Amino acid sequence: MFSIYIIIFWLVLLAVRPTRKIALALLPWLLFAVCYDSMRLYPNYKVNPIDVQPLYEAERSLFGIATAEGTKIIPGEWFSLHNCSVADFMAGIFYLCWVPVPLAFAIYLYLKGKREMYLRFSFAFLFVNLVGFAGYYIHPAAPPWYALNYGFTPVLNTPGNVAGLGRFDALTGLNIFHSIYGKNANVFAAVPSLHAAYMLVATIYAVWSRESKTTIAIFAFICLGIWWTAVYTTHHYIIDVMLGILTTIVGTAVLEGCILRTSAVKRLMRKYIATI
Repeated sequence: MFSIYIIIFWLVLLAVRPTRKIALALLPWLLFAVCYDSMRLYPNYKVNPIDVQPLYEAERSLFGIATAEGTKIIPGEWFSLHNCSVADFMAGIFYLCWVPVPLAFAIYLYLKGKREMYLRFSFAFLFVNLVGFAGYYIHPAAPPWYALNYGFTPVLNTPGNVAGLGRFDALTGLNIFHSIYGKNANVFAAVPSLHAAYMLVATIYAVWSRESKTTIAIFAFICLGIWWTAVYTTHHYIIDVMLGILTTIVGTAVLEGCILRTSAVKRLMRKYIATI
């Protein structure tokens, strides 16, 4: 588990006085990494049955595209047949922004001295992830590429697949997405799409922290690009993306509207801000 190395590194930062504040500030991100990695210990498909065909059929029913033969195919399947190099390149760029841009935004907030907003954003990122992880266990689901490549029978220990992102690797001569998705331990975690959630969280907090219109526009553009890429590359259904958006809205609303408004949490936040 890679999180063990992250924990050790964090403990080293915490033990050294000059980096102690940074370690404390990074705690929400440490918790995110540990929670994500810990799902390997007890996969979601051991809790509930895996949804493969019902999700595929729902997508085809709601968003299916008619073919010349008179049948309907899902949007991801249509994109598999109709793609181009420019779109493939942009898809790869968008997906590479998935975690780095929100993380860079958090670092920016911290270095600019916006400590309260930094913590609010960091805890929102963590909380939305926890809601999404709960969704993985409530409703294990296969991504579109699985149904297209393997059919509707769940096969445990199926290796990760780059799907349409493989075209970016082939186009650039790099092995970026093959190295990322080749290590994917559980492919049955498509609902909700947290790819759809991360940049939306960043965009929301960019607005709330009164960042420049240019920054907000760039974040929104990347966010839309990731939503499109998720479907274009058959990594997610449109349904997954919509549920990822809903997860973000519900998660941030609960955090900002309920949790952070309680007196106890307000006191803890003030103390936390003073330590970082």
